[in-house]
Amino acid sequence: MRVRQQTILPISCSLVLYLGLPSAAQTFKVYIATDMEGCSGVTCSEQVAAEEGKQLMAGDMNACIEGCFAAGATEVVVRDHHGGGLNVNPQVIDRRAKLIQGSTPGQRFKEVEGAAAMILLGYHAKALTPGGTLAHSFSSASIQGMWLNGREVGEIGVDAAIAAEHNVPVVMVSGDDKTCAEAQSWIPGVVTCQTKKGTGPQSADLVPVEESRRLITQKTKEALAKRNEIRPLKIDYPATIRWDYLPKGSLRTHNPSFKPFDNPRRVEKTGDSVEALLVGKSS
Repeated sequence: MRVRQQTILPISCSLVLYLGLPSAAQTFKVYIATDMEGCSGVTCSEQVAAEEGKQLMAGDMNACIEGCFAAGATEVVVRDHHGGGLNVNPQVIDRRAKLIQGSTPGQRFKEVEGAAAMILLGYHAKALTPGGTLAHSFSSASIQGMWLNGREVGEIGVDAAIAAEHNVPVVMVSGDDKTCAEAQSWIPGVVTCQTKKGTGPQSADLVPVEESRRLITQKTKEALAKRNEIRPLKIDYPATIRWDYLPKGSLRTHNPSFKPFDNPRRVEKTGDSVEALLVGKSS
């Protein structure tokens, strides 16, 4: 009589399936876009231009990264998003995270694809926000104001719209109290972390830096726990962005002596992508 032989897989093969690298379903990627003006301890332009601002920015990054991994993230990408994107010393950033620096032509958020959530860290209110610390819209030297589909907007609304074009919700925003209020007006359910109370374009009542960073870690965990409750920002398409530009040589919009111009140069563009309108996908 012929005996049927059964093929038995080695135990090690089965273990690879269940105990090996995380599957796609288990991957939990978080994207942190980090500006400087809203970071803990930052109040004025002199700090932003100096090493002090860079160090404060790096500290907030690490506090947020800590919160991400504590919330169960398997991958954290941090974008140095202030100015030219070359602010923090890579050697002081939590090595568990991937840091992206420098220019990324045609991409506002390089490597955002596949992220479950985005955090806007150290952001600021839109240009000319009363009491907003270092408030501006992309360029304090050249832009007096911006509008998205007829609604006045700053970097928070624009970046939330771009994240949504990649199907990524913005779940947390940190910055001064005006920044937090602006975020809540654009993104239903967003978690905010107040690092200071804005008292003017070059001043703030600060939350002590260590306390502020503790709050960033705490709020990061809270936001990521409710990430499935916060939807990507919905706007109507085709989208229209309007820029009101300042004359050359004007005071910066976050200069306490700045006065708005009645007839700024106006540029308006319409298209199927906010990101393309802002940075140009083809570049």
